[in-house]
Amino acid sequence: MAKLTKKHKEALSKVDANNAYSVAEASKLVKEVSYTKFDASVDLAVRLNVDPRKANQMVRGVVTLPHGTGKDVKVLALVTPDKEAEAKEAGADFIGLDEYLDKIKNGWTDVDVIITMPSVMGKLGPLGRVLGPRGLMPNPKTGTVTMDIGKAVSDVKSGKIDFKVDKTGIIHAAIGRASFAPEQIAGNARELINTLVKLKPTAAKGVYIKSIYLSSTMSPSIMVDTKRFADDK
Repeated sequence: MAKLTKKHKEALSKVDANNAYSVAEASKLVKEVSYTKFDASVDLAVRLNVDPRKANQMVRGVVTLPHGTGKDVKVLALVTPDKEAEAKEAGADFIGLDEYLDKIKNGWTDVDVIITMPSVMGKLGPLGRVLGPRGLMPNPKTGTVTMDIGKAVSDVKSGKIDFKVDKTGIIHAAIGRASFAPEQIAGNARELINTLVKLKPTAAKGVYIKSIYLSSTMSPSIMVDTKRFADDK
């Protein structure tokens, strides 16, 4: 078993593992227990009472975090020449088509999000083995396959993220940075949780949200009260 560092022990001492904190309390506490020298990512993990193996209980979607993610998202716009100016104006980092398809075919995936047009999706099909495992394959459901390239790029740059329940029924999402103010972390957390509530499958029975945990890179997890996440401002 790995030996706990002095800083990690100190962080653990500040978190009551048996206490369910409000979103506001947890957002303040996660800053106090973040001890990395770099600006740690703040992550939210929500366990849902769903069976992802059943299509009618799959939970996935997109949400625009009101305070952004704190990360400089690198966007590749795979577009035809008539859409290049629109993508550039919106802030896409890489813009083009065939030359980037060739780069991807040769293993290049140094981007966070790929946005493209419906007419281009046919060319991306053969690259599924490269893009799929990395979560980079564009999808109409997440708004990354669209004719409104400018809006799609702007949304991603301003804090739009996509999420999908994993095979264990948990949604994992990075919702900010340790340098954020507690109010910003809380605002982003509530936005994601409230979005999940709206996406509750009709086939899901019983208590929908089973647990919520907030943490930062290498910090202890902080349990959030599942019964008062919306009205504790």
